[in-house]
Amino acid sequence: MGKQTGKATSTQKVVKHEEKALQENIQLVTTRRLIRETVHGYVFWCLFQGLAPMIWFYPLNDLEISGYEVYAGLWFLQVFTGIGLVKRVTEQWAVFAFLRGLCVLSLASFQAPTTLYRLITLAAGNGVATITLTAALWNSDRTVRAGTCWGMLLGFLAFVSSRIWFVTFVPTWWCNTSNSAVIAVGIIAVIDQFLEGSPSVANAASAGPMQRGPWVTTGLGFGSLLYLMNWVFGEVSLITRWTVQPYPNNGPEPYPWGVCTLLAMSFGAYMSACRHVATSKVWWVLGLMSFLALYYLPAWSGFAGGLLLGVYAFSVWPEMADRVSRCPPARTLFLAILVFMIQNFFLVWTVAFNFVPLGEYTREHTDVLIAMNMIGIFLGLFVGGSTTDDSHTAYVMVNKKKLPSGSSFNRILAVILCFGLLGFGKRHMDLSSKFEPPIKSGPRQITSAIWTYHFGYDNKGWPSLERTAALLNDSGADVITMLESDASKPFLGNNDLGTWLGEKLGFYVDFGPSTRDHTWGNLILSRYPFVKSAHHLLPSPHGELAPAVSATVNVSGSLVDFVVTHMGNDRDKLDRKLQAEYLARLLRESENPVVFMGYVTSKPGSNEYQELIQRGNMKDIDETDKKRFCEYIMYRGLIRQGYARITHGGLSDTEVQMARFEIPTSAEYRDNTVVTTDIENNVFPANVLFNEKFGKLHHGHGYFNTHRFHMSTPKYFLP
Repeated sequence: MGKQTGKATSTQKVVKHEEKALQENIQLVTTRRLIRETVHGYVFWCLFQGLAPMIWFYPLNDLEISGYEVYAGLWFLQVFTGIGLVKRVTEQWAVFAFLRGLCVLSLASFQAPTTLYRLITLAAGNGVATITLTAALWNSDRTVRAGTCWGMLLGFLAFVSSRIWFVTFVPTWWCNTSNSAVIAVGIIAVIDQFLEGSPSVANAASAGPMQRGPWVTTGLGFGSLLYLMNWVFGEVSLITRWTVQPYPNNGPEPYPWGVCTLLAMSFGAYMSACRHVATSKVWWVLGLMSFLALYYLPAWSGFAGGLLLGVYAFSVWPEMADRVSRCPPARTLFLAILVFMIQNFFLVWTVAFNFVPLGEYTREHTDVLIAMNMIGIFLGLFVGGSTTDDSHTAYVMVNKKKLPSGSSFNRILAVILCFGLLGFGKRHMDLSSKFEPPIKSGPRQITSAIWTYHFGYDNKGWPSLERTAALLNDSGADVITMLESDASKPFLGNNDLGTWLGEKLGFYVDFGPSTRDHTWGNLILSRYPFVKSAHHLLPSPHGELAPAVSATVNVSGSLVDFVVTHMGNDRDKLDRKLQAEYLARLLRESENPVVFMGYVTSKPGSNEYQELIQRGNMKDIDETDKKRFCEYIMYRGLIRQGYARITHGGLSDTEVQMARFEIPTSAEYRDNTVVTTDIENNVFPANVLFNEKFGKLHHGHGYFNTHRFHMSTPKYFLP
């Protein structure tokens, strides 16, 4: 009897040991797979967020619908998975891994020789990505479904964390080196998937897809959630640009307050394990209220609403993914992507209403888009399906263990969070030596510049920030206005040009009217601190909204005012008349020496020009320059020293204009009145001359591949 008891005890120990080993093996497999799925999720978001800006490049240059928008149709390639044979083939492990390999390789589109080849390759990669998503999120193996669901969530957080290191830009789309590095990591993940082979742990406990969900409402919800995450949280600085205000109470800055956004998103992902929260209508109402706070409230109040919205959006992702995976894959994902596209186009229409059909109905109606988005999420979560059903994807159990395990998920989440926080730490160290008062031979001298920047993409569609920083640094400009600079929108890449240039050059930044104000952007960079500023939306009854910023800068103890703007299109006569009157009043009421830098879109001597000169009590930097149409620099209360026009060098479609001034020491001063281009027979102090790196005097338009003086500049002024 004793021997039998001993044998039984021994057998039990062996069984327990085997069970423990099995659980450890499951833990190892699921952790390894979750890391791999996080990498694949990262690749997916790179492709998914990268297509819209690439398509937008063409209408941006044409100022109208270009026809290249048709490439967005490749997002719908997954509709072929509605054919049973195609669906079964894509689920074969080797085919599945091969498709993921194609997704990774399509990231190399960034290194394509032309913009068109890049667009075609990227669009094809997005088509393959949607097919792969169908094969993964609707896979017959629940471990694959669960890994995909949580891997996409972690991949998104890894995606935004990596952007912190590149100061709001996506590493994949930054340069060939970073692009190749991401591809290399993706290839490792694909190789690992091939080596692991077909899932073995789940084979004993697999369940086929439960295609019984309400696919219409769920598709609406999934598409809306996809868009919300990309629209508002595709980069951690976005909500600070939604709520930015003028100086001195300008609200939270992207650095360091983007840390709070990352923490809120991560906390939402951590909370997502609590399924009852995501299925609560009260929680949805809180999400809606937080969205409204982000849209309507200024500065810190709106920022707090944005943080709560971030917690909400990421907490409901697994539940939404669970529900969508119950529905027929082809039609459900088709509808979700269609909703994503419609909402993306609607956002374009709210800003570009002056250039698109039916724009008068969508003008400035982000409120309608918010309603569409949140109603869609409500339908996806609460209409047509019970919340008491066992989980199909996000909260599945294998051998009485949650898959993936909470510990695996939390460890990876913590690593990603630390990775993002380290990025902020790196930026802090980089900034510690910047933002010091400039040391100049002429402390009462100031140089201003204006440039219509075209959202940080060069004329071939590639990022131009490094080249831009080099140009601005060589220019020696102290105060720079960048027009068409608000790229904090998903169809422009969700990039913060002001933050990047400010941190790179050590400049203070006034972002101008916020992203939610429906303009194309109008920021100011300054070597000197801002004392105060005001953001203006100029009268625009017919045409596009025209932004303006009036700011006071402390230049070595002297206050100088700057008024910068991008006026409306030349075809909107009434708008431009009202805008010129508004700007003239701002200039006339300025108490300090003032510089006007504006995109006026009319010839010298036009009605708008005369309004600014006469009613605004301003002087033209060079009244002899008759070959201007867009950019103008005017001034009052300063002594002009130099004026230059520099070719764009392929970084934009507009030149850079610069003016150099001296701040007078008393009210009894005399301005320089003589214009000259002869620097050989006139003696000028070295600090008055512009950088010779831009060449010498050039008459006529300069069609250079680099940045050179042109249009009979540089010019200098003598008493």
